[in-house]
Amino acid sequence: MLVALQPVTKGQSLEGSLLAVSDVPFGHKIALKPIAQGEPVIKYGYSIGVAKQAIAPGEHVHSQNVASALKSNLERGGFKASNAVPLASALAARTFEGYRRPDDSVGIRNEVWIVNTVGCVNHTAARIVDVARQKLTGKFPTVDGIYTMSHPFGCSQLGDDLVATQKLLAALVRHPNAGGVLVLGLGCENNQLDSFLKIVGEQTPGRIRWFNAQDAEDEVETGVNLVAELAEYASQFQREPIPVSELIVGMKCGGSDGLSGITANPLVGRIADKLAAAGGTAILTEVPEMFGAEDVLLKRACTAQVYDETIDLVNDFREYFRKHNEPIDENPSPGNKEGGITTLAEKSLGCVQKGGTAPVAQVLRYGDKAQPKLGGIALLNGPGNDGVSGSALSGAGAHMVLFTTGRGNPMGFPAPTVKISTNTPLAERKKNWIDFNAGPVADGTATMDALADGLFDLIVDIASGRKQTQSEINGYREISIWKDGVTL
Repeated sequence: MLVALQPVTKGQSLEGSLLAVSDVPFGHKIALKPIAQGEPVIKYGYSIGVAKQAIAPGEHVHSQNVASALKSNLERGGFKASNAVPLASALAARTFEGYRRPDDSVGIRNEVWIVNTVGCVNHTAARIVDVARQKLTGKFPTVDGIYTMSHPFGCSQLGDDLVATQKLLAALVRHPNAGGVLVLGLGCENNQLDSFLKIVGEQTPGRIRWFNAQDAEDEVETGVNLVAELAEYASQFQREPIPVSELIVGMKCGGSDGLSGITANPLVGRIADKLAAAGGTAILTEVPEMFGAEDVLLKRACTAQVYDETIDLVNDFREYFRKHNEPIDENPSPGNKEGGITTLAEKSLGCVQKGGTAPVAQVLRYGDKAQPKLGGIALLNGPGNDGVSGSALSGAGAHMVLFTTGRGNPMGFPAPTVKISTNTPLAERKKNWIDFNAGPVADGTATMDALADGLFDLIVDIASGRKQTQSEINGYREISIWKDGVTL
């Protein structure tokens, strides 16, 4: 399969004597040899679907002539010990400048966060942030900022939905990028402050404060005073050298195109390999975008337990789709298709390349925390939706999120969000969104190894506070919580 690195016109000479038999947009696929009706269509060395009709060499390969062919549920118990040799790394001794917390966790930012138990106090929290920033500017130079992330939930929720909201918000309260946290409630919501704090669990004295807005005469003044106390507490922390083995990095993609699986995603996979080899942790989520690419991950499962948990992760998500009478291969999105992605299997095979070749060592439920110093990849339950998956990665303890995109997306999450473009035109057009350009791989102006070294250097600089991501500079920071059930 050939991918058009620029728009192709009918009759244009391609490889060797191959001629394009139709116009082909940038990032779309072209057949290199005849494909008979019903035969697998191969990309990345795996089938991305089957030919709906005979496809001639030089023909545009896309939705008009390729159909999805996803398998049914996977079977447990097929684990075979991997023969993969553990990756060696010269990065094991490398450090970044981070914050060591009293519980021995590590942060790459020293911020004060306001976490709302319920959406009713979103604007109250934003007002507290605005006033606190005005009053505290310059008083605590080692505090990296004061932030809140709005969400619409916490009230009129029951069962699994309420549990999901509580787990994600509690995980954010515990996140080590926050030196101090104000938990702001209303007072009458389902996500009651007392029960929520029990889910958060015991915290270092002085690290969190809390109150219900209904109990305060002036909730903004009360909130600002508590934020000042938290900023004073957080100001005791100083950056110090931390081994890169303690970095936890989330991997995701959004607004993908036909180059995602060729440039940016494999580049992020190199980072996953480097990090794992140094003893660190990479987190891969977006479970529906593993459909059709499960074998790539299962072959790298460290143990039989991880193998079977990966099977369950994928099968349970398929059942989630069926419960709602939705087809499991409805993805890719219209934007993905316009960018050249034809089937979910193709999207998945490109998506899982963000995991590189590192061992799959842990499987996480939504809201669970990834193990530090894992020396491999943790698979995290979550959908492909950018907001939900990016928030889930933050909740799982990712210090930062590497977000690859071929069409662009301005979103930022609680953890610093590093945008990596799949192509140079996007990087040049959206400089205020993009932090790193993987396009030179397709342009032929840089090697994947050279770009991986440059991206790893950028990651260390961001972790050390020497650089901010474009999302941080722009103030783009938000959360989205996975919802499944009814709203009262």
